Amino acid sequence: MDATGEIVARCPSEHWEVVRIEMPASVARYVVEKGSITVDGISLTVSGLGAEQRDWFEVSLIPTTRELTTLGSAAVGTRVNLEVDVVAKYVERLMRSAG
Repeated sequence: MDATGEIVARCPSEHWEVVRIEMPASVARYVVEKGSITVDGISLTVSGLGAEQRDWFEVSLIPTTRELTTLGSAAVGTRVNLEVDVVAKYVERLMRSAG
């Protein structure tokens, strides 16, 4: 686990549900749109990014993910465990050692 985040919004639609999660700045640099992030052990694709008072990302849950994982029923305000894509960490480490 790299950090914890908090579910701050859920927007259901007919075919999927967008979940917005605030994240600490310490992991925000590793998160990119269309990249991977793991939320409570569930590997997901980042569908949106932004920053208001805090950095946030969005993931889109398909019906199967909503039905078969704990994230499907997690309420706004729920704290979640976050793991960023390890490739971003490899790149950062290579850049540091090259410089």
